[in-house]
Amino acid sequence: MDYIGEIAGLSVAFLWAVTSIFFAEAGRSIGSFRVNVIRLLIAVGLYTIVLLVVSGQLFPDDLNSRQVFWLALSGLVGLVIGDGCGFKALVMIGPRLTTVMYSSAPIMATVVAWLFLDETLSWWSLLGIGLTITGITWVVLERRGKNNHEISARQRDHPDSGSLAKGVLLGAGAAAGQAIGLVMAKHGMANAGGTVEPLEASFIRMAAAMILIWLLATLRGHLPSVLSAMRQGKPVAFSAAGAVAGPFLGVWMSLVAVSYVAVGVAATLNAMTPVAIIPLVILYYKEKVSLRATVGAIVAVAGVAILFLS
Repeated sequence: MDYIGEIAGLSVAFLWAVTSIFFAEAGRSIGSFRVNVIRLLIAVGLYTIVLLVVSGQLFPDDLNSRQVFWLALSGLVGLVIGDGCGFKALVMIGPRLTTVMYSSAPIMATVVAWLFLDETLSWWSLLGIGLTITGITWVVLERRGKNNHEISARQRDHPDSGSLAKGVLLGAGAAAGQAIGLVMAKHGMANAGGTVEPLEASFIRMAAAMILIWLLATLRGHLPSVLSAMRQGKPVAFSAAGAVAGPFLGVWMSLVAVSYVAVGVAATLNAMTPVAIIPLVILYYKEKVSLRATVGAIVAVAGVAILFLS
């Protein structure tokens, strides 16, 4: 099938658009850290069930220690540090602005993959990435001003309230974690002494992230509050729905994408979430999307089209 990597990359954008709504709603009730802890537990459970049904085992027979190291490290960087910053930003500044900040990930991923994996991109691919980033940047610049103050005021009374500037910085940190985590994951899947399939690689990343974040929750004394949060029906339901769409399907598809295309291209397609989320915020949050945001989305889609053609 043609364009498997590209289609997988775009599917990630749509899956994370849905996920960001679920996690933002859950985080406003129980806090982003508790959401992160709960969603990793649910995701690992889903991977365990699917792998046992599909292959009868959790790990491939020829898995080596180098592959485990790089995949586990990519999970810690991308799913604990990166997603931890992202979830806090989601609750602090809202899903649409946070997903826009994620759009800097392709630039970071392209540079890191060039330095670490020796991946190079054609001028057409670079043009497509540039257009996509330009369109998304146009959207984020439009968000400054009065409307942001209104959003901040509306979101003050929750566990992760904070300033717009802090939320934007956290979003940038999330993008960096995503980019570096993707490069590490591709190295572990393809360049560490063998090949690991995306589903098994996703499970290793997720399991490592889950172990670390539950250990952190215990050491920081947050375990009682996490267990208490798990008894709250609505936030847990939002977390579970988000876990299916994002940490399970979204992470799996992101590794399918990097298996077939360059990391920079995959990260660019993943970063189309701000375009995918526009109809969701119109329907769910009743936000008005300006002409400027629409034009930015069109430019970003044009960049994606060039990536497909290149």
